[in-house]
Amino acid sequence: MILIDEILISDDIIQEEFICNLKKCKGGCCVDGDAGAPLEKAELKEFKQAYKVIKDELSEAAKAEIKEVGVYTTDADFGYVTPAIQGGICVYGYTDESGIVKCLFEKAYYEGRTTFKKPISCHLYPIRVTKNHTFTALNYEPRDVLCAPACKLGKKEGVKVYEFLKEPLIRKYGEAFYEALDTIAKGKHLG
Repeated sequence: MILIDEILISDDIIQEEFICNLKKCKGGCCVDGDAGAPLEKAELKEFKQAYKVIKDELSEAAKAEIKEVGVYTTDADFGYVTPAIQGGICVYGYTDESGIVKCLFEKAYYEGRTTFKKPISCHLYPIRVTKNHTFTALNYEPRDVLCAPACKLGKKEGVKVYEFLKEPLIRKYGEAFYEALDTIAKGKHLG
């Protein structure tokens, strides 16, 4: 385990390899899960503003679910979460022309219509964040079957989990955190 600024980081994050392989998994992490995507309290305001940008693009089933439960809801285990349609796809997911499930928030972000890319929990996946009273833990938790192609591609390309997730790690914890993690990872690799 690695400790940086009261954040406990699993060694797997610097040792295991991973690159999302959307051609193989088809964006299954937006469909499969115990609840919708976890949302941090700090991102709810920006989330609600971005929702106004994408709301007309939602499927009828998504609109119905949001009408029933709201733009986000709560879960006993995860706190604030995005709604999911009948326990499946996130209401903010859509299927593109190649059959891959993607995020409407991210689509709007890349089109320059919002500054909110997507929930940080989605951006960091397959890192899961667990908060405790005294520290935050980052664990590497890919899905065994769904993420197997991503693990294979990461090994083939030699890309560590933290390297693949550089952008969201910096988005959440800052450049100095990422640089410290990179220095530790490279030191452990050389040592």
